[in-house]
Amino acid sequence: MVVALSRESKNYVAIATELAAEFAKTALERDAQGGIATHEIDRLRESGLLKLLIPEEFGGLGQNWITGFKVIREIAKADGSLGQLLGYHYFNFIVAELFGTPEQKVHHYNETARNNWYWADAVNPRDPDLVLTVDGENFRLNGTKSFSTGTTGADIISITAIRQDLGNLLFLAVPNGREGIENHDDWDYIGQRQSDSGSITFSNVLVYRHEVLGNPDSTDPPNAFATLITPIVQAVFGNFYLGIALGAFEEARQYTLTNTRPWIFSPADKASHDPYIVERYGDLWVNLAAAVSHAEHVSTVVQAAWDKGEKLTDAERGEVAVTVASLKVLTTKVVLETTNKIFEVTGTRSAASKYGFDRFWRNARTHTLHDPVFYKSYEVGNWVLNEQIPVFTLYT
Repeated sequence: MVVALSRESKNYVAIATELAAEFAKTALERDAQGGIATHEIDRLRESGLLKLLIPEEFGGLGQNWITGFKVIREIAKADGSLGQLLGYHYFNFIVAELFGTPEQKVHHYNETARNNWYWADAVNPRDPDLVLTVDGENFRLNGTKSFSTGTTGADIISITAIRQDLGNLLFLAVPNGREGIENHDDWDYIGQRQSDSGSITFSNVLVYRHEVLGNPDSTDPPNAFATLITPIVQAVFGNFYLGIALGAFEEARQYTLTNTRPWIFSPADKASHDPYIVERYGDLWVNLAAAVSHAEHVSTVVQAAWDKGEKLTDAERGEVAVTVASLKVLTTKVVLETTNKIFEVTGTRSAASKYGFDRFWRNARTHTLHDPVFYKSYEVGNWVLNEQIPVFTLYT
């Protein structure tokens, strides 16, 4: 059944919760089949949530990052892949504001809102860089990225490439489906099975000059505001990890209340009164509650930095990066612990494939390998001990 979504209240978190309830009904089946979540992306389009963070003056819903992170968490409760896809969409379309000219910002916000565009990326910095070569007034793009999230079903692909003659790193915004773009549909990992994160090849793809964000001839380093892209990316990660953990906890709770039996030595007549099960749920919830509270704090820090725009200093940006890193460390610990320990409070029968509780751990374990979390702990420790802020990269 299709859920009718009301926008009258402008409670977009509630809209996300309605959608998540719909997505949860098919999450286990879709996890088993993998592939592309075309229907679910269409539902996100219909809901208006793809336009959530676009300012109203450009036709968007005008919401801030505080709301955006909550929406990501709600969707990820039902399906980690969809939480990832929506979160990536949000940080992919803002590259036009962070790296583009004022005219490019206006164009991409207007067109994304008007056309309900869905954005994906081919950015993975660990791969050999894509190469951009001059072709008259325009450019040609060549190379392969082994990870590219959402590109099969996307309208616009956010891309990073090195200009061959100048060596400068450039952000591009290129329409999907252009001649020479080949999505390989080869994502076959244990988790995030519908995240559409397979490899992509660019073979002599025409890139118009206006599709290069900013001045393609400039070799100047990006300003502090532009480099906010990485903390925002990492904050998206932390929030959809937290969503996965909350979703796993809630499904386990419902199972314990309806299916789990007390152990033969338990004094309780039902599992929800077993002292060890009750204690374990309390312990898990304390950690989740702490992570939620910290995520809310981090969202206000990110939004404050975003609001400063071009006035953001390098030092302020660095402190945001450290704060976000602390969220990444915390939510990685919490999601891996929660998705593992739910089996201790649900019992042997909960490990049956028909329940699919393993998908929460598989999703969390797969994406938390994106970049090593101990380097995030190091960033925090280096700031605490040595007052050193992280140097900008596409990982820090």
